[in-house]
Amino acid sequence: MIGFYDYTVILTYISFASSVCGIFLAVTGHFNWAIFCLAFSGLCDMFDGKIARTKKDRTEDEKKFGIQIDSLCDVVCFGVFPIVICYEMGMRHLYSIPLLVFYGLAGIIRLGYFNVMEEKRQEETEEARKYYQGLPITSMSVALPLLFVVSPLFPGFFMLALHLLVLTVGILFITDFQFRKPTNRELAILVTVVAIAVLRVLFLWKGRLKA
Repeated sequence: MIGFYDYTVILTYISFASSVCGIFLAVTGHFNWAIFCLAFSGLCDMFDGKIARTKKDRTEDEKKFGIQIDSLCDVVCFGVFPIVICYEMGMRHLYSIPLLVFYGLAGIIRLGYFNVMEEKRQEETEEARKYYQGLPITSMSVALPLLFVVSPLFPGFFMLALHLLVLTVGILFITDFQFRKPTNRELAILVTVVAIAVLRVLFLWKGRLKA
């Protein structure tokens, strides 16, 4: 079989599978579980790089394959998947579709640029990345679940907030600024916050969101 098969890409594949399942859930109106799948995919992505770096004898081909497969899965998990969720939740207007297209295109541009620069960086150093250029595409796996959770506080403005979120995150994908990679402690706090938010979505909300 073509490809590379080892433990370094398992979380990436799990993240992809979670997002595909989440797409099915979103198009059938199960938004709570779709949001759960999005957050879970983000959780997998937070740790796949750390796991990959534990394998010290990776060949150059394995490293490059890891970069490519991670970004290809990210296109689905944090590009297409959030677009499907937002569309199914009500972003179907004439002015909504261009925002969703822009978000997806910005995500692809961001990932393509990252691939080029990351491959170059790995040829120069073995050190872990400390900063990102622009907002990581995985950020939507945190931003959208948190918006979904706090939306009962402003039910009449949820769709406006959703449009603004998609536009803002898309712009930040391609804005040239340094975004510090979270430390292990900050990552643990972030995971905890998102986990609590998702549990609230699953167990405290009654019924599904109405656009």
